[in-house]
Amino acid sequence: MYVICGLGNPGREYEYTRHNMGFITIDVLAEKLGVSVNQLKFKALVGETRIGGEKVLLVKPQTYMNLSGESLRPIMDFYKLEPDHFIIIYDDSDLAVGALRLRGSGSPGSHNGMKSVVTHLGSQVFPRIRIGIGSRGLIPMERFVLGHPTEEDRPLLAEAVKNAADAAVAIIEEGMEKAMTRYNTKKESAKKENAKEV
Repeated sequence: MYVICGLGNPGREYEYTRHNMGFITIDVLAEKLGVSVNQLKFKALVGETRIGGEKVLLVKPQTYMNLSGESLRPIMDFYKLEPDHFIIIYDDSDLAVGALRLRGSGSPGSHNGMKSVVTHLGSQVFPRIRIGIGSRGLIPMERFVLGHPTEEDRPLLAEAVKNAADAAVAIIEEGMEKAMTRYNTKKESAKKENAKEV
């Protein structure tokens, strides 16, 4: 069994913000798989499906971003899962807009949602899919991530979200290495992007 969890904030005001790329990816994946993510359990909205013969739980924590791990630990305990059976999808301001980065382990960096996930799962060894939202450095980070993407960025993020959904399926069906080879993009980091603009 696997859990695919997208990080985000509940509530209409956050629905299409940069910080909700994880939620948006779960919605796209649910539509692709023909499943509804509308059961309220484990402090999250969940939906059950199958991918490649595996039972899969799609999860959108309803705890707000900084407490995301509070919904994952009860799932881990209830289903008796190891951390490496959790696939976490989230936004990353250090990656260029629309870039995708898959990794099988690593630190949470400055992402508070991921800090909570690592704390509650008790491990840094689990698959994660990072969706680049860029960072122009022009406004405080909190306002940036809770803001809506520009018209220019929207098609790049829509494509990245679609690829992130496909990548989550590939991790389960083909394994992490093959998924990384196929979906890791070569786009430069947001820091390099910012340097060009200065």
